[in-house]
Amino acid sequence: MTNRPDLPPEIARRRTFAIISHPDAGKTTLTEKFLLYGGAIQMAGQVRAKGEARRTRSDFMQMEKDRGISVSASAMSFDFEKYRFNLVDTPGHSDFSEDTYRTLTAVDAAVMVIDGAKGVESQTQKLFEVCRLRDLPILTFCNKMDRESRDTFDIIDEIQENLAIDVTPASWPIGVGREFIGCYDILRDKLELMDRADRNKVAESIQISGLDDPKLAEHVPAHLLEKFLEEIEMAKELLPPLDPEALLNGSMTPIWFGSAMNSFGVKELMDGLATYGPEPQIQSAQPRNIAPEESKVAGFVFKVQANMDPKHRDRVAFVRLASGHFERGMKLTHVRSKKQMAITNPVLFLAADRELAEEAWAGDIIGIPNHGQLRIGDTLTEGEAIRVSGIPSFAPELLQTCRAGDPMKAKHLEKALMQFAEEGAAKVFKPTFGSGFIVGVVGALQFEVLASRIELEYGLPVRFEPSQFTSARWVAGDQTAVDKFVAANKQHIATDNDGDTVYLTRLQWDIDRVGRDYPEINLTATKEMMV
Repeated sequence: MTNRPDLPPEIARRRTFAIISHPDAGKTTLTEKFLLYGGAIQMAGQVRAKGEARRTRSDFMQMEKDRGISVSASAMSFDFEKYRFNLVDTPGHSDFSEDTYRTLTAVDAAVMVIDGAKGVESQTQKLFEVCRLRDLPILTFCNKMDRESRDTFDIIDEIQENLAIDVTPASWPIGVGREFIGCYDILRDKLELMDRADRNKVAESIQISGLDDPKLAEHVPAHLLEKFLEEIEMAKELLPPLDPEALLNGSMTPIWFGSAMNSFGVKELMDGLATYGPEPQIQSAQPRNIAPEESKVAGFVFKVQANMDPKHRDRVAFVRLASGHFERGMKLTHVRSKKQMAITNPVLFLAADRELAEEAWAGDIIGIPNHGQLRIGDTLTEGEAIRVSGIPSFAPELLQTCRAGDPMKAKHLEKALMQFAEEGAAKVFKPTFGSGFIVGVVGALQFEVLASRIELEYGLPVRFEPSQFTSARWVAGDQTAVDKFVAANKQHIATDNDGDTVYLTRLQWDIDRVGRDYPEINLTATKEMMV
């Protein structure tokens, strides 16, 4: 342990985490149940709600409702017992992975959701790698145990092999699929029974004393009990016990089994997160790191969302507080522009609903409405010039030209695109030659989202056309070398929305050629989101 002072109690009770998974593993449903147990909502919604059933809170865009997928990361704060949970629901769809990568810079832990029938899927693996880069503690929830799922040991083996992390069971399922009746809570020696009739009902808990307690036989059918006792003996021999230190340094993950749809196993997961999850952590920054117990306020923008409220052209910057006790009306320094900003109406989120935040502490996520001053990667402090580092921006993998349906509206289009570029939803490049804009994204679905949002939010029909370029790289190097390079390659040069020089290429061969012909120039596929 270090010689850091204890955190103030208000900060120590905070748990800030993201939920990550492959699409369709049940992430948004789990989020809803968290809100249900936190008392934040009365009835959990469903992603694909029919008729009068309530829709989910975290999918608030029109497109999310139509398709039943999450497109944008959303933040929610609520109380659970004596803790304060700040939960970020991230899009699982790989086309929106950049939003997710950035969100992971703003949390202290991740809950990884795995589908009991499918195990570890490709997107889970990608997101896990990002957690690994940041040594984030991970808690695993194996969902959909009430459907036909794989053998429990198989699932655990797969996580250990594919993700190279130790797994320790925090609960053990009894029966699978139709025969699934509940779980044994290993950490607290309880039997949890699932109620299939009422999905919004909390599971019934039976305190037992050890595995030879006769109460087990009263509640568990004999053939299931025999198999369960055999498995749990094997698990105790083969799998390591829970080590809180290893969990916090990211080398071990506890796994809970359950069914989010049936509200089963969720409360145990929340208890585990409260008990073993990390308190707000030190944030890496330049010239020095920021510790949460510092009295001065510091925070950074990890996401910008435009037009969350379609009635107002608003932009909300999501800010993760890294230190101190923030109070409404404070004046904070915007480090990039060195100007002071009075934060008069900060908001706390419950997805699309929000309320004024009178105060917030390190670990909390607040929204600051602004008119474009705040960008992703900006740091706000009480005067000290610290910049939070490590928020990435990735080179887009797909490029298309964007034109307005009405040529007279080109100016409006420019404004709309710049707004989305600052939000981080797409990269927008203005070529030095020719007209129009080149829009770059990570996944094809983003073009559809952009077109539908530009039409809905700005009333501009647009069309995307194939571009001759296939990838973009930022140009770095000595100013004279860059100028010489730009002059020689004019038809390949564009600027991004920050005004930085970008080299647009058709082939990998172009990139190799630049490396050969201009050794003093650096072409990079990522850039840090700050100036």
